[in-house]
Amino acid sequence: MSLKNESFPSSVAFDAINSSLQSDDAERKDAVKKGNAIFAFTLKNKGGQEESWYIDLKEQGSVGKGAAPDGKKADVTLLLSDEEFGKMVAGKTQAQRLFMSGKLKIKGDVMKATKMEPILKKAQTKAKL
Repeated sequence: MSLKNESFPSSVAFDAINSSLQSDDAERKDAVKKGNAIFAFTLKNKGGQEESWYIDLKEQGSVGKGAAPDGKKADVTLLLSDEEFGKMVAGKTQAQRLFMSGKLKIKGDVMKATKMEPILKKAQTKAKL
């Protein structure tokens, strides 16, 4: 099942992150060990629509649509534009820079958010944005 949403061009990255996590069992376990959190992303597109995806690095090492897996709650939620998320996944900007400029808002455990960057770097090689 594709996680891509045509209204959010950068959402293709969630498929790339998922395929990266599912392709290598050892890498998935390592990502869960390092991440130890459920990360939610709420993206806003140019039309003003919002959509959420999550990356579960607490138990499953999975990616899905919505704010969190059923019956669970995200440890940290990152709110940003679809365009800025695309730049971040492509390695053209850093989460810290987006946060400092007010383009990235974080709800929940800010320190956990810092553990997301290495996971996104793994997707950079697979996502063609």
